Amino acid sequence: MTCIIIDDEAAARAIVAQLCTSYPELDVIEEFPNAIEAIKFLNQQTIDLVFLDIHMPGFTGFDFVQTLKNPPKIVLTTSDTNFAIEAYEYEAIVDYLVKPISPERFAKSIQKVKNSLEKQPALSASDGYTTKVGEDLYINIDRRLIKLTFDEILFIEAKGDYIDVKTTKETHRVHNTLKKIREKLPEELFLQIHRSFIINFTKIIDIEDNSVLIEKNVIPISRSNRPELMRRLNLL
Repeated sequence: MTCIIIDDEAAARAIVAQLCTSYPELDVIEEFPNAIEAIKFLNQQTIDLVFLDIHMPGFTGFDFVQTLKNPPKIVLTTSDTNFAIEAYEYEAIVDYLVKPISPERFAKSIQKVKNSLEKQPALSASDGYTTKVGEDLYINIDRRLIKLTFDEILFIEAKGDYIDVKTTKETHRVHNTLKKIREKLPEELFLQIHRSFIINFTKIIDIEDNSVLIEKNVIPISRSNRPELMRRLNLL
């Protein structure tokens, strides 16, 4: 089984790695001090198992799990006993190890992972993320229909009873709702990242903390929408 270890504490990563050496079937291929670096790695690699700490700065273990469309098996490693019930709400989480981890308890966890992998069905080609692609959108302004291509739309912002459609050339104010225009947009290009913003995520220049940069516009990301944004970016 190929696996990775994610923990912001180097000593904790070393302990898990040492426990893994007792199992020839475990191949620890990488260790990460934070979830963001691990997500980048999983964008390129497929693995069987993640040993994952819950409490990490900026991006928690649960945030990490939510970003993954087809997550590997996950064993949580934490000194906090308060999240065991929440952990088992996630199908990918196989076990919950409380630090310090004893060799005996670790052995039981590895057996749980093996049992879970044996029951796991093979993925088919239809499991991929696919949606239909359009090319343009017409907006109604002062009884005129203005054609916009999806590629020129940067983002859309809610403004009370109106929405501002920001394009590469100008901004159009339309009497409409964010919900209605979202239904007209191809979901492989656009994503609502905040209650007031839908973005064309192919136009993102940078992501920092709780915001994205599109051209010179800093747009907030709500905590509830951040995992989906990260998952989408992994598909690029």
